[in-house]
Amino acid sequence: MPKPPSARLAPIRQVLEVMSALRAPDGCPWDREQDHQSLRWHAVEEVYELLDAIEAGDEHEMVEELGDLLLQVVFHAQLGRERGTFDFDAVCARLSEKLVRRHPHVFGDVKVRDVDQVWANWERIKRSEKEGSVHERKSALDGIPRRMPALMRAQKLVKKATKAGLAKPRKAGKTTKESVGRQLFDLARKCQGEGWSAEELLRSEIRQQESAWRKAEAGVAGKRAARKSG
Repeated sequence: MPKPPSARLAPIRQVLEVMSALRAPDGCPWDREQDHQSLRWHAVEEVYELLDAIEAGDEHEMVEELGDLLLQVVFHAQLGRERGTFDFDAVCARLSEKLVRRHPHVFGDVKVRDVDQVWANWERIKRSEKEGSVHERKSALDGIPRRMPALMRAQKLVKKATKAGLAKPRKAGKTTKESVGRQLFDLARKCQGEGWSAEELLRSEIRQQESAWRKAEAGVAGKRAARKSG
């Protein structure tokens, strides 16, 4: 039977040893059955539980939920370690390298005026990191998670499209935040009354808008290429 980790170990190493023991042949049957696919939605659930704790200002629960979220990272890293493809140290090393590389104004001699310039540098560095790889972002609209909730995804898409000049900013005018909230809720009620999925309706509209913006983007890129070759 596996033994609890030594208290002399650093806390994170104790967690890693516990996870390894849970996955051992004489470990926990449930943990041994899991893989990346079966675990994928657990991470989403833990994020939402952490959000609840943060919004409630409950620091005791924050510690609990941050631990549960960390468990997801440790679990996936253990699965990678078992296959010999990556481990927790590799995850941490990649994260550390990325943070240093994307903060040249902290770890280098780059000067920034404001937060907007920090974000501009971040996006530029991120694009350069992925150039020439299968993860290269060839479109200004790339990089938005497909599984992101529809309303969040719509807002992200509009933000990227606006920055790329594919869409014009649309102000609320005299409308208040409260009235927009009521409109959104009313739309959800209408969908419920009709038996429609508000999520799927918005996802469908997102696909159409994204397709139109990508076509427009490709058209602009084609004209630029034609001018250069001419």
